[in-house]
Amino acid sequence: MKERILITGGAGYLGSTLAPALLSAGYHVTVLDIFLFSQNSLLECCANPDFEVVRGDCRDRTLMEKVMKNADIIIPLAAIVGAPACQFDQTAARSINFEAIQLLLSLRTPKQKIIYPTTNSGYGIGEKGKYCTEDTPLRPISLYGVTKVDAEKAVLDAGNSVTFRLATVFGLSPRMRIDLLVNDFVYRAVMDRSAVIFEGHAKRNFIHVRDVARAFLHALKNFETMKGQAYNVGLSNANLSKIELCEKIQQHVKDFVYSEAAIGEDPDKRDYIVSNEKIEKTGFKPEYMLDAGIIELIKGYSILRNSRYTNI
Repeated sequence: MKERILITGGAGYLGSTLAPALLSAGYHVTVLDIFLFSQNSLLECCANPDFEVVRGDCRDRTLMEKVMKNADIIIPLAAIVGAPACQFDQTAARSINFEAIQLLLSLRTPKQKIIYPTTNSGYGIGEKGKYCTEDTPLRPISLYGVTKVDAEKAVLDAGNSVTFRLATVFGLSPRMRIDLLVNDFVYRAVMDRSAVIFEGHAKRNFIHVRDVARAFLHALKNFETMKGQAYNVGLSNANLSKIELCEKIQQHVKDFVYSEAAIGEDPDKRDYIVSNEKIEKTGFKPEYMLDAGIIELIKGYSILRNSRYTNI
């Protein structure tokens, strides 16, 4: 009997990579999504008899009761992602990022497993030269960070769960996001050959979207030994500042130039280095390094043009 997985927000950047991976691994997958961006990223899954899709809102109690009923595992991806988006619609941020998780927890049975992704931006401003581990106090600054950290605590307190504190994700996905830092900087390098950056020495950690999907598969296979805990998920060799990231991109786009100016600030105040040793000790190792992801993105941007609002 195949285990049945429900993914809320499963048509987004991460879900569009995760859902096909779960189907390939032999799971039955149901995706609940409102398809806010009219994306068609899950069309390839529709021919699979083990795939179901439901158009709807994760805040709808009646609908959630229905779709959760037969799920063995729940992966809540539905969220307003990022500090700017949460600041733009604070009501949606609170209701989707936190209140929908409370609803889900009120409806789940004790046997239903949950694997929940949050963000390591919850660490806020790190101590210079000191790695953030899962025991480092969480000091979220933005509404996004606060709602995700509060949701993580609720999920862990409810039991039978695993949470992932994801590094900044990069790489191509069927539902692409160009606004993520690596994706954005490579796009600027390919399209403009230049970038002006702010807070260039602020460090953060990175992880490929396909490795995030692999982390979920890893947790499914090792759930009994991993449950009840949070895990940082990132590349241990990619704790980089924005300047260092630009230097790395420049190795692949030779005529890319960049400069630093006081043109903005990170609402999450992200400046930290992260230890991923805990999940690595469970046997998980990322496969997609930053250089490979940059090369992949360069190829992808030969196909993809973010030209909806331009005249060229």
